[in-house]
Amino acid sequence: MNLFLKGVLLSSAAGMATSLGAIPFLLFRKGASEKFIDALLGMAAGIMLAASAFSLVAPSIEMGGLLRFGIGFFLGAILVDLMDKYSPHEHFLKGHEGAELKRLSKIWLFVIAITIHNLPEGMAVGVSAFSDQALNIAFAIGAQNIPEGAAVAAALLNAGYSIKTSFWVAFLTGVVEIIGGILGSGIVSISKALLPYMMAFAGGAMIFVISDEVIPETHLRGNERLSTYFLIIGFFIMSALDVVLG
Repeated sequence: MNLFLKGVLLSSAAGMATSLGAIPFLLFRKGASEKFIDALLGMAAGIMLAASAFSLVAPSIEMGGLLRFGIGFFLGAILVDLMDKYSPHEHFLKGHEGAELKRLSKIWLFVIAITIHNLPEGMAVGVSAFSDQALNIAFAIGAQNIPEGAAVAAALLNAGYSIKTSFWVAFLTGVVEIIGGILGSGIVSISKALLPYMMAFAGGAMIFVISDEVIPETHLRGNERLSTYFLIIGFFIMSALDVVLG
C-alpha cells in the first residue's frame, strides 16, 4: 500500500474513534459529572504520554540521534505554543480568555480549541505510517480518542449545548486529525530523511498539549488525585499494549 495513503487511512480510523466516545450521550441524552470528565481526560493524557514516549520519541532518537530529535521535538512544542497563543479559543470548561473573544460564538471557540489539541495527534499517525510504529500510534491515538470524545461531548452537554451539537463537535475532532494525518504523511512523503524530525515534532507537540491543555484542565475542579491515578492507568494500558503489539 502507498505509505501516504496508509497514513491518511490510519489517521482517519483513529480520528473517527472520537465519535465512539460521544455515542453514549446520544443514547442517554445527558451530560456527566465533573469527576467522570476529569477521569476520562486523565486516562487520555496517560495514553498520549505513553504513545509519545515509546512510539515517537524513542524511535526518533534511534533513527536520527539526539540532534535531529532535539530539533524536531522543540519545534513541535513551539509550534503548538504559538498556535495556542495566537488562536482565539477556550478550554473545555474554562470560559472565555479575553473580552474580544465574546464576539465569537462559543461553538467556534470550542472548534478552535479542539483543532489546537488534536492536529498534532493526526500528524503523529500520518508520520508513523512511514515507520514500523504505525499500528501502535494509530491504536494509541484511537484508544485515547474514545474517552476524549466522551469528555468533550459530556462537557458540552453540561455547558448547555444540544445533544446534536455536542456529538458533531466531538466528530469534528476526528476530522481535524484526518487533516493532521494528511499533513504528516505529505511532509514525510517529500523525503524519508525527514522522518526522525517529524516523529520528534509530533512527540513534542503532543507532550506540550498534554502538559499545557489536558492536565491543567483536569486540575481545575478539585479532582487532581483522581485524574492523576487515571493518567497512570492510561499510561499503563498503553505501555502494556505497546508490549503486546510489539
